[in-house]
Amino acid sequence: MDFDRYVRFVPEQYQPVAGEKPESTYWMWGEQRVHIARAARPESRVRVMALHGAGGHSGLLWPYAAIAAREGFEVMCPDLPLYGDTVVSDPASVRYRDWIDLLCELVAAEKSRDGRPLVLLGASMGGMLAYEVAHRTGLVDRVIATCLLDPADSSARRAAARFDLLGGPAPQLLRMLAAGAGGVRIPVRWMADMANMSLNAELSGVCARDPRGGGVRVPIGFLASFFGYSHTRPENYDGPPVLLTHPADDRWTPPSVSIRFLQRIRADTEIVMLDGCGHLPVEEPGLTQLADVMRSVLGRY
Repeated sequence: MDFDRYVRFVPEQYQPVAGEKPESTYWMWGEQRVHIARAARPESRVRVMALHGAGGHSGLLWPYAAIAAREGFEVMCPDLPLYGDTVVSDPASVRYRDWIDLLCELVAAEKSRDGRPLVLLGASMGGMLAYEVAHRTGLVDRVIATCLLDPADSSARRAAARFDLLGGPAPQLLRMLAAGAGGVRIPVRWMADMANMSLNAELSGVCARDPRGGGVRVPIGFLASFFGYSHTRPENYDGPPVLLTHPADDRWTPPSVSIRFLQRIRADTEIVMLDGCGHLPVEEPGLTQLADVMRSVLGRY
């Protein structure tokens, strides 16, 4: 598991914590060998599952997972198919719905062996994954998301895509391409605005070149399945409370996109803006605000 490259970008006071090595474990999902980074805390009252997005993997999220572990949570961070150290039998066949199905089954498996409360922490595209899995399983106690990017929203699609032109007609264009070339794999950075992953240009570059994260090649069919996916309408959401911790200075996905979706959710919701932070929140005071949020959530159990 490669997480060392990201530790140096978090504020100095968090680096010793973020540099603590996780335990690599594996879980079989059909023929897929899913890598899960963990920090075991048997004494913890609560567990956290951290979910990455299209430019990440468990190594990218580990500094945040480590901070959560320091605050007292037991933490797990799976690598979704195509990313990290997860081994996929047929990468060309992976679709966005596979991510949701996998996570629903992983949550069920984790809850069946350990009944402690489970919080889903979704970063970037992982925010909508956390929202959807919480609704579908009924086994999650809280959702924390740094972003709620609904691909059904054309303005959200424009924010997610590298070029505005791809945002509006993206579902139709990708569906047509996928009909004949769904298994063709292209660099995810061709579609995603990886240059705005962070306010730190060097960190954005590291993310974009990471062969386990932003540098991966994804099937056109995966992109088509994401941009064309219909998530549970927020008015029909039947899951736990949702806490949005959106980076205030996000240049990739504007806070307004996530807030608009959050305000429609039929559940208790809360917003904490991470001041001074870009899409990948490594700046202060926002990172400490995120740590404070985690401590507050833990105190409720």
